[in-house]
Amino acid sequence: MTHSDFQIDPQAFWQVLEPAGTFERAPHGGHKGFFPAELPDGRQLGLPIRVLSGGERALASLIVNQASFTVSDALAKALAEKASAFRPDVVVGLPTLGLTLASQVARALGHSRYVPLSTSRKFWYEEERSVPLRSVTSPDQQKRLYVDPRMLPLIEGRRVLLVDDVISTGSSIVAGLKLLKLCNIEPVAIGAAMLQTTRWREALSAESAGICERVVGVFETPALAPTPEGGWLPEN
Repeated sequence: MTHSDFQIDPQAFWQVLEPAGTFERAPHGGHKGFFPAELPDGRQLGLPIRVLSGGERALASLIVNQASFTVSDALAKALAEKASAFRPDVVVGLPTLGLTLASQVARALGHSRYVPLSTSRKFWYEEERSVPLRSVTSPDQQKRLYVDPRMLPLIEGRRVLLVDDVISTGSSIVAGLKLLKLCNIEPVAIGAAMLQTTRWREALSAESAGICERVVGVFETPALAPTPEGGWLPEN
């Protein structure tokens, strides 16, 4: 990605990883159009800046199923390397965008398959093994999160890594934790490509004490505040 403006060239985002140091982390006047996230190896990924209602805050955005294979593979490999310290036996993916990343992470870990959770109820699913789910990107949609009962033998008594694409408010992860708890499963770790701000920590801590110490992300992005020059910098 180059210095494309998101409004002019939106399809250019999430397609290319730039060498370390390509973009300044705190340029004079702030970031304009995109925010450079930094992978563990120093490479940078330009993320579009999405301005929130009111215009006083903004967030960097990642939609992993729109990323190039090169980028999504790199994110999956980096997450698998971090998650490997927890020795997961199986990866469980959260819908919708977490499924793309979860399958790639499972492959990067050397697994032959992964277990997808679902918001689409099949007739053999069990309602008692489901929980409400609300996504920060689709707040008006009331959904339920299900586990296919036929998949339970793959995760029962196993070391489970729960994966989503982005952790923001923590609501999707909390739903995943609640559903797994109904199956008597506590994940050994939680993984995501992007940890967006730190708002999620309170929600996860309230659901499971100590779980935040077992969350791993490829990179973190801050809340952004506007600058007088029309750019955006990390909020103090």
